[in-house]
Amino acid sequence: MKLTGLASIPVGPLVMTFTMVPIAIGAMLMGPLAGGILGMVFGFTSFYDAITGASPMTGVFFQLNPFSTFILCVGMRTLVGALAGWLFRGLKKVDPTKTVSYFLTGLATPLLNTLCFMGYIVIFFYGSDYIQEKVAALGAANPFMFVILMVGVQGLIEAVTGAIVGGGVGKAVAHALKRD
Repeated sequence: MKLTGLASIPVGPLVMTFTMVPIAIGAMLMGPLAGGILGMVFGFTSFYDAITGASPMTGVFFQLNPFSTFILCVGMRTLVGALAGWLFRGLKKVDPTKTVSYFLTGLATPLLNTLCFMGYIVIFFYGSDYIQEKVAALGAANPFMFVILMVGVQGLIEAVTGAIVGGGVGKAVAHALKRD
């Protein structure tokens, strides 16, 4: 998706990403390990963007702390992919039709990505001049408000897309493979 340009839409210093959709689908169909591997692949492309400066925000973070940026880009995305697989496994145990499990996992995966990515930024980069300039520009009174103002609408679009496309495709592929 990264090579085709279909994966992301730049939105200010952030990038609205739809890469969580295939990660969610892979996690649903093949489990937490596959979800983690897919997340890790996305994480490495994100880290590459940090190194090259293709992503303005992570490029700044890379200049501040390359190790923390690696954990942000690769570690958090790997974690999200694995969490999506575990979430799906748990949901399908209580979902008799298994249909709701696909759509909820499709919805949750981009939300988990936003939570882990922005949570890590708040924990490790919030005190940086770069983030404090963003906080001031947004008029955020606290870290929670900063996250909402920074990614609120974008996060909702990603989540809805994940639910509809990820859930729909995941369920359809599972049906085609007779895994539902």
